[in-house]
Amino acid sequence: MSGKTVVIKYARNGETFEILADADMAYEYITGKRTDPLSVLEAEEIFKDAKKGERQSEGKVSKAFGTTDMAKVVDIILKNGNVPITTEQRSKMVEEKRKQIIDLIATNSIDPRTGAPNPPLRIENAMKEIKVSIDPFKAASEQVESIIAKLSPILPIKFATAKIQVTIPADSANRCYGILKRFGLKSEEWLSDGSLRAILEFPAGMQNDFFDRINKATQGRAETKAL
Repeated sequence: MSGKTVVIKYARNGETFEILADADMAYEYITGKRTDPLSVLEAEEIFKDAKKGERQSEGKVSKAFGTTDMAKVVDIILKNGNVPITTEQRSKMVEEKRKQIIDLIATNSIDPRTGAPNPPLRIENAMKEIKVSIDPFKAASEQVESIIAKLSPILPIKFATAKIQVTIPADSANRCYGILKRFGLKSEEWLSDGSLRAILEFPAGMQNDFFDRINKATQGRAETKAL
């Protein structure tokens, strides 16, 4: 334990639910570095008032959370409650969330003017230009839509799916099969000469990565066509 115990509060259905947790371990849990919610607890109890040592009733816990399973209840409190964090910890969380959001946008979007993926650096610079606010406690996927709406005036973005037909030479087909699976293999046809023709569907922002991988694996002999 870090030696610093904090009270994490969560309100639901007009009731207060509190847990006593190790500060550093609670931070590790909400940032994904720790997976066991019970491991952050200083006391394996759900309190109504932790400072007074007043426990919350099992009936109210069950009504509010739909379960009395301690791990599930603690998980909800940690992810949705008021977790005290330092300024440094908050800054780290914001930066990690920013990277996740940039990766989501870059992977799934294209520039509708060119049909080409939007490079992560271009997205990052645009976010800095308009001073995008990042919520460290909200999932990256839940913030993407509102951020794209703010970015659109200065950075055209379109979420799209690429559908590609690729033909792999016979001597490279087995070696490339794993790549095809990773990039959304929808159908496959083994041709009479041993070559493999496949149809793939994947987020449009991944096109450059796909072409780099498949060309390297086939020494540039793969034949591709957008569908």
